[in-house]
Amino acid sequence: MGESTPTEAEPGVPLPLVEVGVVRLDNNLQTLRLIIQCLHFYKGRSRGGGRKVKTPLKKRFTIYGSVVCLTLLIIITPVPILKKSWSNGSFPLAPSIKIPSIICPIDKDEDGMDDLRDILAGAKAEVKRKPQYRSAYYQGGYPPESEGVCTDVVGRAFRDAGYDLRMLVDKDIREHLANYPRIEGEPDSNIDFRRVANLLVYFRRNAQELTMEIKPGDVENLHNWQAGDIVTFGHPNEHIAVVSDKRRPDGVPYILHNSGPVASETEQLLSWPSRITGHFRFPRF
Repeated sequence: MGESTPTEAEPGVPLPLVEVGVVRLDNNLQTLRLIIQCLHFYKGRSRGGGRKVKTPLKKRFTIYGSVVCLTLLIIITPVPILKKSWSNGSFPLAPSIKIPSIICPIDKDEDGMDDLRDILAGAKAEVKRKPQYRSAYYQGGYPPESEGVCTDVVGRAFRDAGYDLRMLVDKDIREHLANYPRIEGEPDSNIDFRRVANLLVYFRRNAQELTMEIKPGDVENLHNWQAGDIVTFGHPNEHIAVVSDKRRPDGVPYILHNSGPVASETEQLLSWPSRITGHFRFPRF
């Protein structure tokens, strides 16, 4: 290690987990007034000569019930949520599509759980522990379990599957130093395995590289996105995450990651503010 000691595991400021919309009551009230006018129309509509025609009781209940349900949906649903759903080609009440899972034939730690499910379980355990986001350099390499960054979610998930990610990355750096420009010719075992740029190189060399395209509602495309996969994002908000088994109704999976204030499971695979730079499955099979 040179004289200048790195002080941060990951550059950048932690991002907010989810953007929360504000209910637009003014628009909703206007819509409600329109619905009430429609109710008056159905109640006293006239046919020829101004003679009022009574709507059958059963039909009236059906009309009123539908209008009430629609009104409640409009009032309680934040407008940004509706806009987001419609822009993704789905509707909030649409039935969920089913994406088949794949089985990994490898069980590194021989615990009866295949490696993909083990990595998923490890990432979920990290989210459950809720370590605080803290970017720092640690003598010995590993931060305490109560803190970490995005790369630590992946490292701890791999640990639960029986893999020592630090040892694997260090070995690959020693044998292929020229492939790791982030190292700048000076490997540092305390930090190299906790940098997204280095993990991107490692996974491109040692994992199965998969599609980076995501098509909401497309079963064939989304079948390529399996729980336990690894996804990386580029600049300006460099990041890494584990793909979750939880999915949106249109089949797009959530991610397990730590962008602050704590590790979490969020719906940000498509909304992360940097493009996807890699999608991997480890180990290759």
